[in-house]
Amino acid sequence: MFRTRFFTLVVILSLFLVTNGVFAMEHNKSKNSKTAIVVASFGTTYPKALKSILNVTDAIQKEFPNTEVRLAFTSNIIRKIWHERKSDPKWTSRKDIPKQLFSIKGPLATIADLQDEGFKNIIVQSTHFYAGEEFMDLLAYINGLNSIKTIKAKYRPFNKLVVGRPLTGQWGDQRDYKEDIVALAKALKKDVELAKQKRAALVYMGHGNEFFSTGIYVQLQDVMRKMYKTTKIFIGTVEGYPSFENVLEGLKHTKTKKVVLKPLMLVAGDHANNDMAGDEESSWKSILEKNKIHVYPVLEGLGENQKVVKIIVEHVKEAAQDNHIKLK
Repeated sequence: MFRTRFFTLVVILSLFLVTNGVFAMEHNKSKNSKTAIVVASFGTTYPKALKSILNVTDAIQKEFPNTEVRLAFTSNIIRKIWHERKSDPKWTSRKDIPKQLFSIKGPLATIADLQDEGFKNIIVQSTHFYAGEEFMDLLAYINGLNSIKTIKAKYRPFNKLVVGRPLTGQWGDQRDYKEDIVALAKALKKDVELAKQKRAALVYMGHGNEFFSTGIYVQLQDVMRKMYKTTKIFIGTVEGYPSFENVLEGLKHTKTKKVVLKPLMLVAGDHANNDMAGDEESSWKSILEKNKIHVYPVLEGLGENQKVVKIIVEHVKEAAQDNHIKLK
């Protein structure tokens, strides 16, 4: 009788310890698995252009309503300008500017805030056009943080800190960047239709880069020309190749007389308003008109195209899938 009772007591105690152990493990797991998304954008100083960036953050938040989503600007200069505007009623009184802009932080500071608040899984989603200078710097920040190895694993700042690839993809064999280019070309169909309606060529201004290959623009141009064979399509960049001179040469060669001119950037900010469509003699619009080419400028960033925004949302999903991160 005593043996039976003792055995029963041991079993009950064991079950209690196991159950509580599992509960504790699940509790700790839950405690250490808070997940957040950081939307990393170059940024803009133009209030009208903010719509493009906010469209992206809103779409991501709508897709994952129970996940913390925060915005960060990668440009030091743009953040500084917004911080300076914080003390100017001319800016702070405007209802079209979210208050968070006046204290906008960079990716590092945003990630640090999240880590301090107990978020252990973070997806940093790039909104950059391609894997150029800004994206490479962002990646370097994340790689640096991931190199932190504490003596005790439980004190490491993150379980998972990953980067979602930019709009036109990233190197590597996990996701084929050529599929991202095709997806973007399809998403730009309405621009082609506008050019058709105007009986004009479609000319894009991309930002480009002086330090990394800008061949991705040439590849997108090639894909779009094959996809939309009846429309003349030209892509040039502010920095790097192909340049505006290459575009102008192509327009002259094809004897083009009318163009729809659009920025191939997330926002229609400073470059779009000044370098592309400004009244200065050096702007693309002015030079085209000087060459007797009629220009229909469209000051609309890629972030105002919901199909492009959807691509970025998909990149968040795929970053989560590839890294076994659960988003809610």
